[in-house]
Amino acid sequence: MKTLTALLLLGLLCSLHTTSAGVIKLETSTECCLKFSARIPLQQVVSLRTTSSSCPRKALIFTTKKGKTFCVDPSEAWVQSHVTKIESRRQ
Repeated sequence: MKTLTALLLLGLLCSLHTTSAGVIKLETSTECCLKFSARIPLQQVVSLRTTSSSCPRKALIFTTKKGKTFCVDPSEAWVQSHVTKIESRRQ
């Protein structure tokens, strides 16, 4: 019985594991942010996407050249500046 409890606890802990940016992936492939990252250099950011409306926090997810993802607060001035510049690259 103790082994089963330990395995269930281990499974729960593994499922709650998050990245350094605080991105979590739910089983429905929805990504939500738990915390926000500090400023990221614009030249490192290659793409962005918004989190689902079902997430408790509104956030943007920046992806860097190295493929790392970072949650950022869309109300921050530096984030809004980055978004404008990233979107202008696409045109």
